[in-house]
Amino acid sequence: MAIEVYGIPNCGTCKKALKWLDENDVKYQFINTKEHPPDRNQIQAWVNTLGFKPMRNTSGQSYRALGDTKNDWGNEQWIAAFAEDAMLLKRPLFVRNGQAVLVGFRDKEEVIREKLGL
Repeated sequence: MAIEVYGIPNCGTCKKALKWLDENDVKYQFINTKEHPPDRNQIQAWVNTLGFKPMRNTSGQSYRALGDTKNDWGNEQWIAAFAEDAMLLKRPLFVRNGQAVLVGFRDKEEVIREKLGL
């Protein structure tokens, strides 16, 4: 089964990840989260697997707009926030066989390969 990559087309990190996948002949399906935001059930499953902290896009405007109360949020508040605004999700987010396996693209290549099951 191909890997699903959730992100947005103009994200530099997504472009870098997709280029790497292409160069390594990895089959994937890119899902634009602006056009096709993940539903709450998907997000809940991802948070259950990865935790909400690594999934937060802390450099975006949406994150900053949340105010300081976000520092006290737990899983439920983050799941609701991610479901309401997909721009809060760190990109790219990789899903293999329906399970989130990696978020972001800064790990060493061998770690990325391991997490993606390559």
